[in-house]
Order: sequence, then C-alpha cells, then structure tokens
Amino acid sequence: MTTTIQLKTTAEDHRIAWFSALAILIHVIESALPSPLPGVKPGLANVITIIVLCKYGWRTAAWVSVLRVLAGSLILGTFLSPTFMLSLTGALCSVVILIIASQLPGRGAGPIGFSVLAAMAHISGQFLMAWAMFIPHPGLWKLFPVLLTFAIILGIINGIISLMVLKRLQ
Repeated sequence: MTTTIQLKTTAEDHRIAWFSALAILIHVIESALPSPLPGVKPGLANVITIIVLCKYGWRTAAWVSVLRVLAGSLILGTFLSPTFMLSLTGALCSVVILIIASQLPGRGAGPIGFSVLAAMAHISGQFLMAWAMFIPHPGLWKLFPVLLTFAIILGIINGIISLMVLKRLQ
C-alpha cells in the first residue's frame, strides 16, 4: 500500500520560494566576485531581503534570508563549514535587528535604514562568531572598525538600490 501526501501551498509559499531563489542566485554569483578585503562582500542578495521586508513584512523576509544561507551553502559546498557558520550567524543577527526595526512606530526605518542596520548586525554577528569560535585573539578587534565601516557604506548602497527597486515596483 502506497500512501501519498499532498501538500497545499499558498501564495505566500510561492512568494517565499521565488524571492529565495532570486536571493540564492545573487548570493552564488556574488561568491565568485573577488573581495577587496577578507570578509568584505557587497551583500547584494540582502537587497532582496530588504525589498521583501518592505513589501511583505519581517516573517517573509526572515524566510528568504535563512533559506538563502542554507541553500546557498549547499550549492557552494560550504554547508556546516566555518563559512556557513559565519554566514548563518550574520543572517540571523540581521533578521533579529530587522524584526526589531520593523516594529518601530510609524513607517519604521525605511529601506536605507533597514539595510544599514542589517549590514551592521550582519558583520557584528560574523565578527563575534569569528572571534569566539575561530580566532580568539585580541588583535582581531583591530579589523572590526574597518569591517564595520565597509558594512555601513555597502548598507547605504544596498539600501539605495532597494529603495530604487521599490519605487519602480509601485
């Protein structure tokens, strides 16, 4: 006797899948780009997360962000590696700060504010994970201001891109 299970999908499931696929594609392409400094990437896949946050809310954005990290690591062969741990930590820290920021009174932080906050949380989470798990040397802290500066700059750029896309979608 064979039992079949039919899963019912919703429009929300399809939306999450579509945006996750787009974020994963950007994540994989971005992984092939050279980095000016170790740990510095443009984070263009996060543009998708910010757009989803602004249009559909934090729950959908959280799914897209976490699925991007999981599927991206499987595609790139980094699942459960230090790279994966750093990426997942950064994504989870970003999601937490985006949840908090999206609950602010009024319209929240907006795409640029969300992007900067997410970038800062992402690099801070990654840095703390790197320091706690892989390189617990006090000298590592000298890199943090440099990485945080890049995060802020790239967060602003990605926020502007997100804002431009959101305006085009309206």
